[in-house]
Amino acid sequence: MTDAPVRAARTPAFIITCISTGLLAGLLSGLFGVGGGTVIVPLLVLFLKFDQRLAAGTSLAAIVPTATVGVISYAVHGSVAWIPALILAAGAVVGAQIGTWLLPRVSQVALRWAFVGFLAVVIVSLFIIIPSREAELVLTVGTIFGLIALGVITGIVAGLIGVGGGVIVVPALMLLFGTSDLIAKGTSLLMMIPTAISGTIGNARRRNVDLLAAVLVGVAACTTTAVGAWLATLMTPTVANVLFAAFLIFIASQMAYKALRAGKKKS
Repeated sequence: MTDAPVRAARTPAFIITCISTGLLAGLLSGLFGVGGGTVIVPLLVLFLKFDQRLAAGTSLAAIVPTATVGVISYAVHGSVAWIPALILAAGAVVGAQIGTWLLPRVSQVALRWAFVGFLAVVIVSLFIIIPSREAELVLTVGTIFGLIALGVITGIVAGLIGVGGGVIVVPALMLLFGTSDLIAKGTSLLMMIPTAISGTIGNARRRNVDLLAAVLVGVAACTTTAVGAWLATLMTPTVANVLFAAFLIFIASQMAYKALRAGKKKS
């Protein structure tokens, strides 16, 4: 059995850092339909000296209440496709198992560069294709199989490089399935809930979750998630696409930096 990760000291700085992290992550979660892990994980590692595994497990636990509030906020505006979200979640759960199995068998550096390439294509597409706010996700045999495939791919990527599903699902629903940006975000958040619960149970068994930090981050995030979702409804699709592209550029930069560092260590 591996030793339990060392927890950060429960100081006022610890509490302030967790709350500040949650406030920012919640705002981005509501605004872009993502889990917020791309903000939570690096901040926990940087300021509270969490190791990567503990930070990822704590982030996943904090996403559960955050995504729940986000779903409610989008549902009020009728911007959640409930059945497609459950189909995506089912595929993601299966994909995550495949991803974790592949993890020790593939190059992380190559994977990160491939993901950066994927994000680059998405970013360019966001400036070309502007989704209609009236567009809905209609279930057909084709879209059901497409959603299952998207869920599996999302789960695999999440299991391999630890990126939350929203970064993949939101642009895919808009660009490949033609849904509105709001429905894509609300559906993405709903998909995350069962996936995050499943992952959190597994992480808790392995003691890879700091429960106090997760509660502080999650509760703080809940206070700003609805604000982010509200701001998303006020934006035009064009403005929303530009802001989402900027967010993806930030994530792509993080991935490229990690890939470069890992490449230098090997050389």
